[in-house]
Amino acid sequence: MCSSFSIAAKPCFIKTNNGKFLQPKFIVTRARANQVIVSPPNKPSSKITASPPLLTKGIPHVSEIVERQSQSKYLATQNACRKPEFHPLFLEEAYERCKNICAEYAKTFYLGTLLMTEERQKAIWAIYVWCRRTDELVDGPNAVHMSSAVLDRWEERLEDIFDGRPYDMLDAALTHTVFNFPLDIKPFRDMIEGMRMDTRKCRYENFEELYRYCYYVAGTVGLMTVPVMGIAPESSLSPQTVYNSALFLGIGNQLTNILRDVGEDALRGRVYLPQDELAEFGLCDKDVFARKVSDGWREFMKQQIARARYYFNLAEEGASQLDKASRWPVWSCLMLYREILDAIEDNDYDNLTKRAYVGRTKKLLTLPLAYTRAQTSPTLILQ
Repeated sequence: MCSSFSIAAKPCFIKTNNGKFLQPKFIVTRARANQVIVSPPNKPSSKITASPPLLTKGIPHVSEIVERQSQSKYLATQNACRKPEFHPLFLEEAYERCKNICAEYAKTFYLGTLLMTEERQKAIWAIYVWCRRTDELVDGPNAVHMSSAVLDRWEERLEDIFDGRPYDMLDAALTHTVFNFPLDIKPFRDMIEGMRMDTRKCRYENFEELYRYCYYVAGTVGLMTVPVMGIAPESSLSPQTVYNSALFLGIGNQLTNILRDVGEDALRGRVYLPQDELAEFGLCDKDVFARKVSDGWREFMKQQIARARYYFNLAEEGASQLDKASRWPVWSCLMLYREILDAIEDNDYDNLTKRAYVGRTKKLLTLPLAYTRAQTSPTLILQ
């Protein structure tokens, strides 16, 4: 259940650098794709206080990844000694294949990449293809042959990619990318770890466990892509803040994927919903498998949608701090995923027997809106 480029119900808290926890000042109750509505935490209409637990237990290395990827000169020096040489025609075909895969399976995101510089386009396509191939190991047509040995071998191939020894043409595109941009291998390894989680775990006791899973399979994409997309020279935010926003977009995307696919996952015996929060609404796995939309289910879904929207709100800050030519695909992704949440609501919260989707016409209408948001100066966003 990897996100495509396409903590419990009791109050959550924001962890500060000194280890203390602060209570959030507001919670999101409802925000359609084109608006944000917030309410104070003492309102009884929502049971959830969404918080950004970036530094939760088990993911302390995120700040280390950001630090390493921000040291572009250091990484360039390290890579120069082992940078492989590819024939230009071979590279051209490798990136062309990546482009075609991205255009076929992530059409809207692909359109957004067309404004980026050629070098960045190719790098994003290569990363997308690797992420897709990784996800298909678990969810693709050959998933029945999945084993820990397969993922171990895939991780060995990843190490070869970063060492300049690609296995095939698609790997070669990523090898060329990692030697052109300050990419750290850790987010890629973490995504593979997320696939391992999918092979041995299909229940999550609370949101902290689910958040960790969302980081591994989707938040990692944000960490991979920021060095390629670049941070705007005029941005006054720290790199860590921009990376946080990219990670939050991945978390929001994966939470939305989970809510969209509840019915399909149930057919495979998987429930990617916090068990303790289900229980608070008098629900359990049996209710999910029964595929019956009750009033309790609707209230539970309102809570889950509110949380996903909160992460999208957090992502906005960094989306406008990226290099101007790179913002459009990010804003397109953010806005379209919000519309999936809208679609779940429009289906009266029936994501057990219906799959929420955004129609082609609505997608096309969203693109110019995303383009407009992408043109906003980072300095204006912060004012």
